Amino acid sequence: MWRGPLDDVADGGLASPRIGIGGISIESSTFSPHVSGDEAFIERREAELLDYYPFLAAGSELRNAADWVPILQARSLPGGAVARQTYERLKAELLDGIRRKAPFDGFYFDIHGAMSVVGLTDAEGDLATAVREELGPDVLIGTSMDLHGNVSRVLLDATDLITCYRMAPHEDDWNTKERAVHTLLSRLRAATGSDSVLRRPFKAWLPVPVLLPGEKTSTRIEPARTLYAELPRVERRDGVTDAALWVGYAWADEPRCQAAVVVTGDAPDVIRDEAERLGRLYWDARADFAFVAPAVPLDEAIESALASVAASGERPYLISDSGDNPTAGGAGDVSWTLGQLLRRPEFADGEIDVVHASVFDSAAVATAVAAGVGASVRLDVGGRVDDGPSGPVSLVGEVLTITHGDPDAGSQVVVKSGGVHAIITERRKPFHHVSDFTDLGIDPRSVDILIVKIGYLEPELYELATGSAAGERWRLALTPGGVDQDLVRLGHSRLVPGVYPFEPSAHEPDLRAIVSRRTGHAIEEI
Repeated sequence: MWRGPLDDVADGGLASPRIGIGGISIESSTFSPHVSGDEAFIERREAELLDYYPFLAAGSELRNAADWVPILQARSLPGGAVARQTYERLKAELLDGIRRKAPFDGFYFDIHGAMSVVGLTDAEGDLATAVREELGPDVLIGTSMDLHGNVSRVLLDATDLITCYRMAPHEDDWNTKERAVHTLLSRLRAATGSDSVLRRPFKAWLPVPVLLPGEKTSTRIEPARTLYAELPRVERRDGVTDAALWVGYAWADEPRCQAAVVVTGDAPDVIRDEAERLGRLYWDARADFAFVAPAVPLDEAIESALASVAASGERPYLISDSGDNPTAGGAGDVSWTLGQLLRRPEFADGEIDVVHASVFDSAAVATAVAAGVGASVRLDVGGRVDDGPSGPVSLVGEVLTITHGDPDAGSQVVVKSGGVHAIITERRKPFHHVSDFTDLGIDPRSVDILIVKIGYLEPELYELATGSAAGERWRLALTPGGVDQDLVRLGHSRLVPGVYPFEPSAHEPDLRAIVSRRTGHAIEEI
């Protein structure tokens, strides 16, 4: 627990408030040609949705503190923009559920914050506004988000309590959701008399015109480590309810895409001061953010790996194939890196083995499955969704393993060509865990080079790269794709003026926070 047990219900507070749950969660790259349709989402409703949250387990304090009304929460692996018809279908079901199951005292709005929808500019703002209109002005809405989400003024005004993760990688995702629910319940249990507005804290909102990739803002390293350490300190101040700092989402081209600070609480002057202090710290540090690992072209990363393996024998050496990272919104079927590996003479004779995870291509998987383990196959792999970097790549090799039934990937095959082990999946899948490889018959600790479509390494892979006497064995390869780390070459054209690093010589921004809260149908600014 972030905050310990709930306080007792105060006079006038709600002992068992009726709280709805719903939202749509996806991170969407507008630079990826992938479109996220119905098939992309896992949709949870009713009891399945309530059971999804471990902190709301039967018998838990938070479960017993409210009458929970789960409606619909749709969650997807990051990808391209959401198909408009998919968004409208999910939105309509959520609103219909709110309408049928009203009234509510509170609502937990569970979103990511970087959803893009075909034809919309601010998808979360649109959804939050519709949810607010359906709930009415008096229902308290609490929201939790990814720190790579965006906080537009529209989203801010539609909600009452809004916060985000404080760690990247997101090891605190469940803690953040629990913290948001705990805060929502605490406000509903507080003394209010007959004036429901007193449950609502003020919100000090400050957009900061900086937009950086997550791989430059990991909380494992400075300056993000120190910046995010400020948030719990701010939160402990009298009059402060919560403090949050968003990095923003770098691979969407929308005006809302930039960093943001929101400090909520009951002391307007305090939260204003703290929001402006945090915003100033972030702005002043903008040029100090660096990649979480040495960021180099792919060829240079491979040379470093080969030299390390030859010198120390320590394995594996990890390379992040960052441009098509499916957990940042990449299509997942860019095969450019695989093509480069197949051309390298060092891997031709199999003396050095390299695993590439992965390319999704259902047709290639079907061909390999039909051929069977041990068969020699010729495949055209990838480049069917995002064909920009290379198009399909020709792969001739032996089908090493076939695995069926992965909940994300479906069927998976490993095809060996010389020393290159190409993992090809039926559907998009991130490879974050050691078991993702061992399930396919690959022990990642025994291969020379492990290349994963990822940015910063998730904890298990990070330990592989750093947990030995040889020290860190990791490079972040600057590869092409829909989440290219070289943001400037992507071609953003819709950001607000002055966003760093797109306009590095921009004038000093106005770093004054706007303090507001909802009073009935109106938004009060002070």
